[in-house]
Amino acid sequence: MKIDLERFGLKDVPVDPETVFTFAEGLAGFADCRHFKVFHEEGKATVFWLQSLDDPALAFPIVPPEMLDLEYQIELSDADCALLGLERVEDAAVAVIVYRDDAEGGKIAANTRSPIILNLDNRRAMQKVLQEVHPTLLYRAR
Repeated sequence: MKIDLERFGLKDVPVDPETVFTFAEGLAGFADCRHFKVFHEEGKATVFWLQSLDDPALAFPIVPPEMLDLEYQIELSDADCALLGLERVEDAAVAVIVYRDDAEGGKIAANTRSPIILNLDNRRAMQKVLQEVHPTLLYRAR
């Protein structure tokens, strides 16, 4: 399989099945988009992209919450674990979608209310909509 990555001006990019995650329920607002390739631009391994294979025009930048000095715990229900096929906590990875907030002068913001949960073992994924979010800011000595 090959896709065009319009955002990056790339055509006929081969899709490695090991980089494709299936979202059984899609993403909020994009229920029909269920297959996403995860990749990063050459030399820019800090921001990954969640590229829809169902809609080539749709891509989301994602980062681990720690990159934004955020730490929070997400409680997954038994149904969440079943949806993900998650048996071991070490197989789970969490990411948040980042975006440019034009209302805040173009600052980078993150959707901490709806993190992405990836099962790295079987490549199933979900977006977990949280009712309450109490992130802890981490302060690192620089």
